[in-house]
Amino acid sequence: MILDRAFYQQDTLEAARALLGQILVRRTPDGETRGIIVETEAYLGEIDPAAHSYKGDSRRVRVQYGPAGHAYVYLIYGMYCCMNITTGPPGKPEVVLLRALEPCCGIELMQRRRKMEKRRALCSGPGKLCMAMDITRGLYGADLCGQADGLWLEKGEAPAETAASPRINIDYAGAARDWPWRFTIPGNPYISK
Repeated sequence: MILDRAFYQQDTLEAARALLGQILVRRTPDGETRGIIVETEAYLGEIDPAAHSYKGDSRRVRVQYGPAGHAYVYLIYGMYCCMNITTGPPGKPEVVLLRALEPCCGIELMQRRRKMEKRRALCSGPGKLCMAMDITRGLYGADLCGQADGLWLEKGEAPAETAASPRINIDYAGAARDWPWRFTIPGNPYISK
């Protein structure tokens, strides 16, 4: 069952935790890949110094100001894509970054895309999961509540427990670097290191 818009309209911190255990699906002409979300990070827009939308609306973050349930895909280090999902109400630029997946379908295709075989490392970071799932900037703004763009989320199994900790690689964000807005499934071997 594809997650509906109401799922993404909830409070961003709650959405970041609720995304754990859900299934990210990517369908391309090469085939279909699926992964269970095991790690996320929340970014709370104009109140969050670590968020891309902290300084307000711009062409880069425009999708964050629209409805919940859309993909915000951007490039880091000039070479890796990262995928976020818009959450909350329109006009409030909040997102959840997908940090890691546990591959569960289309693993051979993921291995070809990543040019590696080690299953644990295929999707253990935001850039890695985008490469393995063929998520590119061409999917910026994709509506995740349907299958039209070949990218959506399906209902998975909620984990027995979740953990919160500070987000990763945001030393530039001052005190915000210590906010416990990274969510994981404790003990899952596929989370990022």
